[in-house]
Amino acid sequence: MLAGGCGSQLDPYQVAAAREGGAAQVAGAAAAPPAGGEVAAQPGDAPGAGAGTPPAADAPQDATGLGAPADPGAPDAPAASGGGDVPADVPEANAPVGDGPQGTCEGFANGPGITDSTITIANASDITGPVPGLFLAARQGTEAFAAYYNATEKLCGRSLKVLELDSSADAGADQQAYTRACNEAFAAVGSVSSADAGGAATAAGCGLPDVRAFTVTPQRQGCGTCFASYSVDSSQIAASQPQYWLKKEPQASQHVGIFYVDVAAAKTNAESFGRGFEKAGMNVDVVQGIQTSEFNYVPYVETMKREDLDFIMYFGPYQFAIRLQKAMQQQGFRPTVYLQDPTIYDAGYVAQAGGAGEGSYVYSTNELFDSQAAEMKLYRAYLDQVAPGATPNYYGLYAWSATRLFVEQATALGGRLDRASLVAALRKVKGWTGNGLHAPMSVGTGDTSPCIRIIRLTGSTWKQVSPGDYVCGGLIGT
Repeated sequence: MLAGGCGSQLDPYQVAAAREGGAAQVAGAAAAPPAGGEVAAQPGDAPGAGAGTPPAADAPQDATGLGAPADPGAPDAPAASGGGDVPADVPEANAPVGDGPQGTCEGFANGPGITDSTITIANASDITGPVPGLFLAARQGTEAFAAYYNATEKLCGRSLKVLELDSSADAGADQQAYTRACNEAFAAVGSVSSADAGGAATAAGCGLPDVRAFTVTPQRQGCGTCFASYSVDSSQIAASQPQYWLKKEPQASQHVGIFYVDVAAAKTNAESFGRGFEKAGMNVDVVQGIQTSEFNYVPYVETMKREDLDFIMYFGPYQFAIRLQKAMQQQGFRPTVYLQDPTIYDAGYVAQAGGAGEGSYVYSTNELFDSQAAEMKLYRAYLDQVAPGATPNYYGLYAWSATRLFVEQATALGGRLDRASLVAALRKVKGWTGNGLHAPMSVGTGDTSPCIRIIRLTGSTWKQVSPGDYVCGGLIGT
């Protein structure tokens, strides 16, 4: 479900220039924090600003010793430096530790990444590399939840500290990042890397709990200590997806073409969907890759016309999707269905696609970003604290969810918390929704979620068009 080159802030021309050794600079691009830096995520800190002031080590604890409620007489916190309003009344179920069981602190011991005052969690995401800032949102989502937690809670007297690591869209860099995480952090949390196979064996070898936002490659999916808040098995698709289209667009569903940016992960997913659609009764005529260096998309549109395709699905970053859709528009080709993964559910896509994006469908597993659900409001508010002006996207949303998952499981373990006990607890997690942010996920088994919602771009607004909350069913093995 994740294409290898998904989602970036760069136009493909700029990416090509960078790959050719040019010194292209991206106007308005956020500067990447120093690789390997450490920050204590505090409200009001901008990304990369360095460590904030940690809560006092002798701050008052509740009866269990796990929580440190905010002082009602203290100044308003966190300060809304980015202009986002932090919700004043947070439901108990949306408290940083959730409303589940809380262990006692008896027997709690320091260890790798744990000192008397902090618990270090590492986030290893693609920040530099061919597409700078590719998964910066995942780091920001992790830091946002850590800021929320640190504003009101402690885990047996300890605050969260985020160790910033850069996987650079490179398997070797991912492996190096996880070597550092093994030595310097208690766990890795919220990471996303397009080459996440690199650090899989390293994480498993040191027993590091790796609570990712996403897994992209089969190697990471097979890592025994690696989990994800967006659980995906690339050999499964949700049966609800083809069933929805067979009912809504039965004729178009018999003339399907699947195109993808020609990198390994996108190819795996495109072929998996093709087989799954066929098993469900759809007819897939074309499954074809498009090189990242390709700038002329007209031949692919000519293939669509020649094969009489009426249902186009694409896997890849929204910048390449826009190029394909504009070629379709210029050639006067408009299929009944244009469908994509959630990489185009992004403000950048809406702004840049213009009329070419009108009517595009997306399958999604999360709430709409403008939802007024308590957890979504919290995510938006604290994202604005750590990264003023940043817009929510699904990398950041699932990183927030992953950090909440880590906190809730660690809180429940209390004094029994260590790497092995956390991994054992994560293996039992099923039906995880991030407190209502997304569809239920089988974190422990890593199975693909059987639930989706279909949204569509109308004007400049995304609207849900599938019935109910989520459309759910079984799984199709591909």
